[in-house]
Order: sequence, then C-alpha cells, then structure tokens
Amino acid sequence: MEAQSERAGAKRGLCPCITLNFSTRKKCPGKRFLLYDFIKNSEMSDSSPFKMRLVHLDLKGAPPKVSYLSEVFPLFHALGANGLLLEYEDMFPYEGRLRLLRAKHAYSPPEIKEILHLATLNKLEVIPLVQTFGHMEFVLKHEALAHLREVALFPNTLNPHEAEALALVGAMVSQVMELHPGARWFHVGCDEVYYLGEGEASRRWLQQERNTKARLCLSHIKAVACHVLARHPATRPLVWDDMLRAIPEDQLSASGVPQLVEPVLWDYGADLDVHGKGGFTEDVKAKVENFLGISNLEVTDFTSEGPGSFPGSDILALVTHVSLHLRSSVDTLLERDRYVSGWFSPYHRRRKLVHPVVAQHIQPQALRLVAQLWWCPPRGCTSSAASGFEPDELSRS
Repeated sequence: MEAQSERAGAKRGLCPCITLNFSTRKKCPGKRFLLYDFIKNSEMSDSSPFKMRLVHLDLKGAPPKVSYLSEVFPLFHALGANGLLLEYEDMFPYEGRLRLLRAKHAYSPPEIKEILHLATLNKLEVIPLVQTFGHMEFVLKHEALAHLREVALFPNTLNPHEAEALALVGAMVSQVMELHPGARWFHVGCDEVYYLGEGEASRRWLQQERNTKARLCLSHIKAVACHVLARHPATRPLVWDDMLRAIPEDQLSASGVPQLVEPVLWDYGADLDVHGKGGFTEDVKAKVENFLGISNLEVTDFTSEGPGSFPGSDILALVTHVSLHLRSSVDTLLERDRYVSGWFSPYHRRRKLVHPVVAQHIQPQALRLVAQLWWCPPRGCTSSAASGFEPDELSRS
C-alpha cells in the first residue's frame, strides 16, 4: 500500500487528494482535483481552506476487506477528508457479458453497498471512477475484447473508432452507477491515453482533412460524457485533464467538452512549500499525532519513530520491514552474488541450464532472506495483514 499527499493551489478552489494504492501492479502518486462547490463536513475542516478533501482508493490488485475499510474510514474523516474517489477496475462485481472483467476477490454487490453505507456514516461522499479510454488493461487483456485495442500489441488504450468500444464502456458505467445511485459525480478517467492515433483505423481517419489527435481525443471524451449525462442527468462527469492541456482553447470550446465535464488536475508534482503557503498549526499537529498514535510528526528519515496505533499501522510496519530491510539484501543476492549472476541468471533459468551444485551455493543465503521475511516480521504484522486482505492476495503481493 502506498500513500502520497499533496496540496493544490488556491485557483478556482482546488482541493487536495491523497492516493492510497492497493495495486500490486501500478504505483500512482497523489493527483489534484479541480472541484469547487462541495460543503465542509469533517472534524478538521477548520484547518483547511478547501471545501472538498478526497482520498483516492486505487483498489485493483489487492483490495482491502470491508471490515478493514470500516476501521479506516473513521480515520479519514477524523483527519479532515470528506470524500472518496473509488477506482475499482477489476474489483467491481461486473455481471453478464462483463463478468470476465472481475478478479477473483472482487467485491460483491452487498459489499459495495456496505462500503457506501460506511462512507455515509463517516460523512465521506463517494465518487466512482471507471477508466473509459486509457488504462484499460484490465479490460483489453482479455482475448474476447482484444479486438477493441487501439494498437493490437498493447492493451492499454481503447479504439475510439469502434462502436462496440463505446457500448462496452457504456455498459461498464451503467453497472457501476446502478450500485451508486444518486452519485453527484462520476469520474471517467481518460488520463495517459498512450498510442492514441497509432492504430490502423486512427491513421486512416487522421489522413482526412482537418482531423487531428486532439479532435479524436475530444470526440471520445464527449461521447462518453454524453452517455453518462443521457442516462444520469443529475450526475456530473469528471475527467483527468492531462490529455486536454495542450489543446488550444478555441478547439476545446468548439468541441463542447467543457460544457459536459468537470476537468480534474492530473499532476505528479507535490507542492510542499510550507513557507509560502503555511504549515501545520500546533493544534492540528497535536490532533494528527493523536489520531495516528505517534509521538511526533517530525521525521528526519523514511519512517517515523514509534509504531503508531492507527488502523493498518501493523501492515505498514510489515511493508516497511520488507522495503527497507530486505529489498537491498535481495538485490545484492540477485545482482552481486557471483553464483547467481554467473550461473543462475534469467538466461540459465529459462533454458534450464542450472547445475545442482550452483543451487547449493545459493540456497543458504536465500533461505536466510526467506526466514527474515516470513518468520521474523514485526510482531503481529502477518495476522494484521491477513485481517485486512485476502491471504492469496498477500502471497501474490
């Protein structure tokens, strides 16, 4: 699990977002949200000038159990959050012809309803997110849907020329909205649409007069937004802005997209200018230390002193144990040990050329590392992790 936070600027009432990434496949820093008409409703709202403070839950890969979320949501609220951006990907319980998109440990419909109930109890407004253009790997990796790729070799981007492609994302949006009735906002993603314009259909289309990649991008975003609004007129579509930034303002206006969607600032750069924008007051600092169960927010190293008492602190201790204390040892074994690099390389393993004598030289150090990881973790960490995540998801991680 990874967490990063950032503070957005004051223009148009930007609000900050914290991203919690449960994926075993993708690391994703915090992103900035361009929203400006929400209402303050959290315990620490007096400490922030922003009306909406969102926690982005990136759930793919290893989703936490609902019982764990029931412990974390009160902490989010206590720390000042009043909204959740839920990015399910393959953890949503798609049905019918979309059932193949579901991962083994996808949430069930009753679990989704319980998550929404817990969010309401903790005054956290839920905004569902469904990727509808880029980041479509969890959809386009399936052989039955591979023909909808923009470029045949890569499963990340949808082909915007295929009528079936729009029908597919429309069905995904409809199923998610069915379990999120009354949602005021729906995020359609559309960030990092790699290889757009490089498919055969796109190349033919771009050869026609006045057609551009920008127009191609805008036409798909408009089609998706119109689908959302036609079926859910009270729901406002949100879209990441990175694909829109380089498009001239007159083209944006002519496309009609600005009238249909609310842009969300997509940015990897954290703004931590505490001298220019102000830091924590002593009152806020004391509250945060109390909520997290740590003695001091001031840190000079990667980790803070003391284990903390917040939900998931034991899991964090296990992740820190692996990341800080074992990764360098494993890297040393794989990259510097002469037996591994010389006679146990990927080349040798693929071709099954490893001599048993080489394995005997490697085995003692490898077993010591395994013992450090599984037999000597921080006290209680493995049981805490199992209480928050499915066991085989932990082993895959």
